[in-house]
Amino acid sequence: MNIHEYQAKQIFAKYGVPIPKGKMVEKAEDAKDAAREIGGNIWVVKAQIHAGGRGKGGGVKLARSIDEVEKYASDIIGMTLVTHQTGPAGKLVKKAYIEGGIDIKKELYLGMVLDRAKELPVMMASTEGGVEIEKVAAETPERIIKVEIDPLTGFQGYHARELAFGLNLTKEQIKEFGKFAKALYKVYTLNDASLVEINPLVLTADDKFIALDAKMGFDDNALFRHPDISEMRDFDEEDPAEIEANNYGLSYVKLDGNVGCMVNGAGLAMSTMDIIKLEGGEPANFLDVGGKASASTVAKGFEIILKDSNVKAILVNIFGGIVRCDRIANGILEATETIKVEVPIVVRLDGTNAKEAIEIIGNSSLTNIISATDLGDAARKVVKAVKGV
Repeated sequence: MNIHEYQAKQIFAKYGVPIPKGKMVEKAEDAKDAAREIGGNIWVVKAQIHAGGRGKGGGVKLARSIDEVEKYASDIIGMTLVTHQTGPAGKLVKKAYIEGGIDIKKELYLGMVLDRAKELPVMMASTEGGVEIEKVAAETPERIIKVEIDPLTGFQGYHARELAFGLNLTKEQIKEFGKFAKALYKVYTLNDASLVEINPLVLTADDKFIALDAKMGFDDNALFRHPDISEMRDFDEEDPAEIEANNYGLSYVKLDGNVGCMVNGAGLAMSTMDIIKLEGGEPANFLDVGGKASASTVAKGFEIILKDSNVKAILVNIFGGIVRCDRIANGILEATETIKVEVPIVVRLDGTNAKEAIEIIGNSSLTNIISATDLGDAARKVVKAVKGV
């Protein structure tokens, strides 16, 4: 689960991570009062959406008067903001964050993420603050300093010094940076975050570090421990199909391709998408029906997949273990009875009751189902079906 910048900054403040004074507004007419409450003579008006690159898309404006604050808030709230992370359709902005201006001396980058290969949390820093970190990683990876942190011992002084030396900080600045980084480590670990990112982290004229931006993502499986964070979920920022799938116990993520995928097990789903791409196709989604799928959940899976108009064929790849293949077969038949399935369906079933499942499908009157012997055969057939071969 992801949250907005203003929400991430609320969490930051609880753990002593310095942030500028700010206030979220949902109506442009409230922007003036927010600016007066914040004080100062320069403010920043920021669109609140779950995507980066807001400034380039016109979603971040510097206001030098109270009237400008209201004008920019009016321009931003209600706009469809298009960034490199939203896709061409963009996202409707429903909230703006008014923040006091900061006297910036230097912009840096600081973030935390889990390194799955090393099975350790990693804190990253870079002198290239304000720049898309993906671009830095691709073009100048040597400018990203990384330290691995053992959760048993936690964040130590030598971690802070290694990062600080890489950032070319002075002796006086290192102490302040160490406090900041240690507080950020607590934010990451104590909230079961999957990502914490500050871009930019700014060094002010009086050598203080402030999180000018804030981005946080969380491990969904740990949210039961954080009801306060769960309440921050903004359903308007999520794909409606993904929300619907979650309500039915299905794991669904929409992608940009045209081959719908229905698989049981996350690992098998990833392998299925890899093999589709190997055969020249593009997956349209990740859909894991799980180990307790019923005929009704399989039917719901088809319904969700087919809501994507880009889908030209569907690959069903089920290995029967906990979930029986005949249950999946009945789900396919039920789906075709309740919703209109006009695209080809390539089916590969193996494992528990696979023989019975093949008979169920074979005895049906469906003409758009194509059987496959193995995963490679299934991928080739679904790609051919998409191409009309």
